Amino acid sequence: MKITVTTEKPESGLLVATLTIDKKDVDAAVAKTYKEIARRYAFQGFRRGRAPRPVIDGIVGREAVLADATNSLMSEAEPLMIEQLDIVPIGQVDYGEDPALVEEKHDYTIEAKITVRPDVELDSYDAPAINMPPEEATEAEIDQQVELLVSYRTTFEDIEEDRGAEDGDMLLCDVENISNLREYEGENRMFSLDNERLHQEFRDGLRGMKKGEEKEISWTVEGERDGEKHEATFAAKVSVKAIRHAVTPELTEENVKSDFGFDTIEELREAVKEEVEADKKSTLPQLKEDRVVEAIGEHLTREEVPDAYSEQVFNELANQFLSQLQSQNMSLDMYLQSRGTTPDDFVADLREQANERARQSLALDALAAHLGLEVTEEDVHAEFERANVPNVDAAINDFRNEGRLPAVRESILRTKAVNWLVENAVVTTVDEVAEKRAANDEDAEE
Repeated sequence: MKITVTTEKPESGLLVATLTIDKKDVDAAVAKTYKEIARRYAFQGFRRGRAPRPVIDGIVGREAVLADATNSLMSEAEPLMIEQLDIVPIGQVDYGEDPALVEEKHDYTIEAKITVRPDVELDSYDAPAINMPPEEATEAEIDQQVELLVSYRTTFEDIEEDRGAEDGDMLLCDVENISNLREYEGENRMFSLDNERLHQEFRDGLRGMKKGEEKEISWTVEGERDGEKHEATFAAKVSVKAIRHAVTPELTEENVKSDFGFDTIEELREAVKEEVEADKKSTLPQLKEDRVVEAIGEHLTREEVPDAYSEQVFNELANQFLSQLQSQNMSLDMYLQSRGTTPDDFVADLREQANERARQSLALDALAAHLGLEVTEEDVHAEFERANVPNVDAAINDFRNEGRLPAVRESILRTKAVNWLVENAVVTTVDEVAEKRAANDEDAEE
């Protein structure tokens, strides 16, 4: 197909392009439409596929035929226009409310309004300064992992004293659902006051209850659904049958062998050290990427991300998340129940993530433009090779015809920007686990 595209510089994220399709392609599309209609329908007096144009015009209507031909032509031309402009549209291309129909023996010209990401600026294009954990395992990290291993041997014993439940306790309860808490219902249910997957209000209600006490725990959540405000009430009758506290055994030379298979505590710590460092080799590179991208996103001068772009990123994240759940044979309802969260809270959190992701993407685009980064055909070819595509050239050609190559180039360009950030970032090595443990100890003392 032969097309010509002229355009003006985008303003406020809107690009206006004039698309012209050669009359030979117009004639071919009209002829193809007539043939398809002749094969699709049975016209009395004619074999299927043999009905002449005047008969089709008389029954189907000339305008309907041209409308089908126009749609067919545009579905083929639009990806080529997107490829020629090398853009990634946000949402659907707008051709107006009542676009003109094609005419045989004439070029077809139509105006297209395309929403694209706006050009943005950063208040600094310098590589950011970030903190990173050391590559070697620290004593604090080893301590943390050893404590985690020992915690697996934790048991829960009934408390004898007459006191209310407090943080760290495990409660044995009978729960009767009243409203929206069916996942907690049942006899002899165990609830930890440290379990953040439980509703915070439910944990607050359990806190302070004594053995043998019974009460109703309820709260109301205000939210928005389909643009309208609504309230959801959560309520359950809870009876505490027992309060148990955690008993974690002390790690000794005697039990390190029976419980963990090492002759000495030092051998256990050395094994943990090797495991931590092996884990860091795989996780630290990604952590560094995440932190430099997060840091550069903070330099975006634009306060708000365009709603259309944020919505597009939101839909992408939602589809990715739902695909992950499906691969795990888990429904969204099951996930929400396991996390103790509401649909409104889940959507709000996802929208916050989408807005942050959108800001970071715009920042990377601005950095790439500032650095003058470019994407070559070799870069595109290598990207498809890394994806283990059987026939790289055929796949690239398919992507080009479908208008999907600009998105590939965009991804490559952002990767180059991230690589530049990773290579040039000013890194300060910080034992973050030690700092966090020290802060927790201070909080505990207070």
